[in-house]
Amino acid sequence: MSTLEIHVRSSLSDVPALEWDRLWAHEPERATPFLSHAWLDALEQSGAASPETGWSGRHLLLRRGGRVVAAMPGWVKRDSHGDFGRDWQWAAAAERAGIPYYPKLVIGVPFTPATGRRLLVAPGEDRAEMARAAAGALQDLCDAEGIHSIHVLHLPEEDAREMEGAGFALRVDFQYHWANPGYSSFDEFLSRFTAKRRHAIRRERAAPSAQGIAIRTVRGDELAEAPARWALEVARLHGRSISRMEWGMRFLERPFYERVLRSMPGSLEVVEARKDGRLVAMAFNVASTEQLYGRYWGAAEEHPFLHFNVALYHSIEECIRLGRRIFEGGAGGEHKLARGFEPSLVWSAHRFLDRRLDEPIRAHLAQGREAARDALAGWRANSAVLRGAGPR
Repeated sequence: MSTLEIHVRSSLSDVPALEWDRLWAHEPERATPFLSHAWLDALEQSGAASPETGWSGRHLLLRRGGRVVAAMPGWVKRDSHGDFGRDWQWAAAAERAGIPYYPKLVIGVPFTPATGRRLLVAPGEDRAEMARAAAGALQDLCDAEGIHSIHVLHLPEEDAREMEGAGFALRVDFQYHWANPGYSSFDEFLSRFTAKRRHAIRRERAAPSAQGIAIRTVRGDELAEAPARWALEVARLHGRSISRMEWGMRFLERPFYERVLRSMPGSLEVVEARKDGRLVAMAFNVASTEQLYGRYWGAAEEHPFLHFNVALYHSIEECIRLGRRIFEGGAGGEHKLARGFEPSLVWSAHRFLDRRLDEPIRAHLAQGREAARDALAGWRANSAVLRGAGPR
């Protein structure tokens, strides 16, 4: 086979959209809308992910015969804000030991702990070969720039195993995902709960209507008709909610929302809640044919159970109606367990260039993987929340 050429770009705007998107268009579910050129470019062009905010692009392209055959979105970071890599303790331990931790190289999507491909590969190419080539190119980049570690974040297990074969250590963590085995209605979904939980959920679901609040999903053409207005509302409401959180960080602003609402409205959804015609709450979601990704919640007013309805219940019902199989509700929230979301393993792959970090962290991660699997098996065996939760 002809030699692979390695290229690194500091901005997605330096990569033609058609060239990048050809790599993920043949598998949009696995790649997810977050790996599209439109989403990544909007992060950069809006200033959300830029050197000024701590995100310096290092996007990897592998070419053969002038044709891009694989790519990875990459970023050099000097802290861990916004990557959801959960490595603050590693960084602190390295500092105590006098071992440099930053800068690090993050392969993933800024501010987006959603599971999906991080290595995009053209149809007909060998993924294992591309993973090994990409790993070598990333190592060379780190050597050239004095970067101390590589973190490939929020992977499905299959993709994590590819990186393991390329020499990376694997970490496993939990998120809470809703799974649809083929429900015909919301009532059928409720039948999996204990009687006590069914009663509680029905009471929560009835609350908005009793308060005069109407909830619906706005999609596609309707969003595209007024992207500036929707961007303003989403940013305003999300900002209101973030400002009430002690440690809340507002990563995305109106310019980002307006760019994605203009460039990819077919992949976006806004769940709106209106009272007397006023927009009082919303959830900004990203969608593919088979999956829904809950991203940002915002509210201008407090109403009982409004969050659960706008951010969870309404979209569960829509997933059932549309036949979507997975709803990822975001990175955290054990409260989701009581509302039908189940623990799901999420993988990441790591390589530390200093052996003083690489060896102990590899051993720590190996122990953590076994503990996570045992914890998940124990939850499935003993869960009092769902009677019929099957294996995932």
